[in-house]
Amino acid sequence: MDIFELAAQLGKALKADERLVKLEEAKKAYENDKDLQKCMIEYEVQQKALQNEITKDERDTMFIDIIQKRIDELYKTIMSHPVFVQLNEAQAEVNVLMNEVNSTITYNITGEKPSACTGSCSSCGGNCGH
Repeated sequence: MDIFELAAQLGKALKADERLVKLEEAKKAYENDKDLQKCMIEYEVQQKALQNEITKDERDTMFIDIIQKRIDELYKTIMSHPVFVQLNEAQAEVNVLMNEVNSTITYNITGEKPSACTGSCSSCGGNCGH
């Protein structure tokens, strides 16, 4: 079996992992949540408006403050939205998984311990002294 066949098997195994399945479900929920998407679009529009106003020679500081307050409100709404929270949590779990996979591969290539213990013996085979 060559490297690319092994990589394909690893990719298929990762795709079937519950953490990646959960991430895909969270992405779909994020994309399908109309209220959240509306907030995201408005957030981007407000950011652009703020940039445009800041770059003007004669800035309207009162208008800038209004835009900034709206951006702050939207940010809080987005960051606390259950669908967005779920997406961020799912992404964080996948990031941990991918770091562990990369650490395991690196260890098996170099024989060097991971630079930081992940707390999971699967990432180094228990050779980090954890």
